[in-house]
Amino acid sequence: MGRPAAGSNTTATPERLLDAADAVFAQHGFRGARLEDIAAAAGIRRPSLLYHFPSKELLYNAVVRRTFQRLGAALTEAMLQPSSFSERFDAIIDTYTNFLEEHPELARILVWELLDGQGPGRVVLLEQVVPLLDLTERFARIEGRRFIRADLPVRAAILQIASDLVLRTSAREFKSALWGDQVHARVLARALFFSNNSGE
Repeated sequence: MGRPAAGSNTTATPERLLDAADAVFAQHGFRGARLEDIAAAAGIRRPSLLYHFPSKELLYNAVVRRTFQRLGAALTEAMLQPSSFSERFDAIIDTYTNFLEEHPELARILVWELLDGQGPGRVVLLEQVVPLLDLTERFARIEGRRFIRADLPVRAAILQIASDLVLRTSAREFKSALWGDQVHARVLARALFFSNNSGE
């Protein structure tokens, strides 16, 4: 596809397009989202959108990949803090919690993909999610080997906390009724991981 004609609104950057796509995919899922709606949300026309992203699937995968790369960078920063394991453990939980609160579209996209099972993002999700899970598990096993419970299935515990936060974030109007107004991820994580709930 050639470059859009002169005079068309081409000021939207790929990042701005991804921001608009983020919101539309989170609201409608891949199948329900329309390129026209994404273009309108970005303030451009459909041909201009297709110039940057030639298909809806490529756009969707770019949205998912970008979001997980941002999450991975934030989690890595928390893991590398020059502080105790206990403080870094809390920082990881808080980072993940805050990231989902700031990017609720990620939680909804995850739920869409898990329920669908055949969605276009399944490959890129596996490509992004599994390494993040591996990274977090490796951190817990190596850095926390003197602190976490010896009998803990670490990967399952990580998924337990992560899944609960994803479900809570995607619940929208049900969030307060089901979970209350407080986030208890740190308390739950400490109860799961540490026999004395301290991590010291």
